[in-house]
Amino acid sequence: MYTEPHQFEPLLPSDARIAPLLAKAHDLSRLATLLSGTRVPLELRSLLRSMNSYYTNRIEGQHTRPHEIEQALRRDFSGDAALAAKQRLAVAHIEAETALELRYTGPQGALALYSVDAVQDMHRELFGRLPASSLFTPENEAIVPGQLRLREVQVGQHVAPAHASVPLFLKRWAGFYGQVRRGEAALVAMAAAHQRLGWIHPFIDGNGRVMRLHTHTLLSALGYTAGLWSPLRGFARSTQRYYALLADADSQRRGDLDGRGNLSEQALIAWIDYVLDTCLDQVTFMAGMLDFDTLKARIEACLVFEATVVKQGVRQESLRGLHYLFLSGEEMARGDFKAMLGMSDRGATDALGALVKRGLLKSDSPQGKVRFGLPQHALRFLFPHLWPEAEADAADSR
Repeated sequence: MYTEPHQFEPLLPSDARIAPLLAKAHDLSRLATLLSGTRVPLELRSLLRSMNSYYTNRIEGQHTRPHEIEQALRRDFSGDAALAAKQRLAVAHIEAETALELRYTGPQGALALYSVDAVQDMHRELFGRLPASSLFTPENEAIVPGQLRLREVQVGQHVAPAHASVPLFLKRWAGFYGQVRRGEAALVAMAAAHQRLGWIHPFIDGNGRVMRLHTHTLLSALGYTAGLWSPLRGFARSTQRYYALLADADSQRRGDLDGRGNLSEQALIAWIDYVLDTCLDQVTFMAGMLDFDTLKARIEACLVFEATVVKQGVRQESLRGLHYLFLSGEEMARGDFKAMLGMSDRGATDALGALVKRGLLKSDSPQGKVRFGLPQHALRFLFPHLWPEAEADAADSR
């Protein structure tokens, strides 16, 4: 039984072996910083939060279909109790992610995330949003939001630290990783901290969700995401590898050539390498999706489909207005949008109404300003392969 914090060393690879990881982290820092400066519509960030909740549920084996998340956000929960519980988890994740990003911002927010209080705060923020009926483990054990575990646990082959020692391990975890503040090194530390937090297993349930929320929020606080990407999508698209490498890094040291700590340095390096690769993949993919040189053609393809196949009043003349709204990332008065269509007032009014009805325009009131909309049924044109399950779901519902 682990009782002393030195038993989960190394917390980072040795200086002799960290250089390739720092080089990869440098590439990630450069590309993510460029992407984070991109101006995009508010609706894209909202859609990505729903996507994050979908993928973190899928990692946990608690699958919800994209349209079921959309329904849950309207408080339209399924009559099936099991599905409704998963819908509430999805909504709780979306709301917790939003609240945590606002709470932990900038360098001070990033530093604050490496604390025992922050780890408990994340658990409380997520599980505190669920009804009492959902606060039980599969073994019917009560989950208390924010409470560190009060008994011993074993996850697969890994026997987690003694519950009485969890605060000691968390204090060491926070103190060590919180002092790593340099750009590239902070990203390597972030990846290692994800694994070592799981190794501690501070809660009776919800550890994986908290680990992923921590990594997601930390990347946001460091200024790398701007709400435009998250490693959660990448973890979910390689779930078996995610779990395998996570578990392998729990392993004991494998001989004299495997570092000097109690745990395997080689396995920790492999885990960190995987996390950095996953983040790089997500940044590169999203940068391609936000290539403004191709965006206009994607919007046009969507409008052609709407006008010739769906036939619910959407007009191809809307291209200029929609393209402008996407590039500006802002709202526009309805009269100004209609003026961009080059149509009669009656025709422009009907065209605008059709865009709102189909979700391609969003507005907070019947006469309010309009902004670019991003309904799930339009994803296959506007952001192909971003959320393939949502594309398939929308196709099935037609």
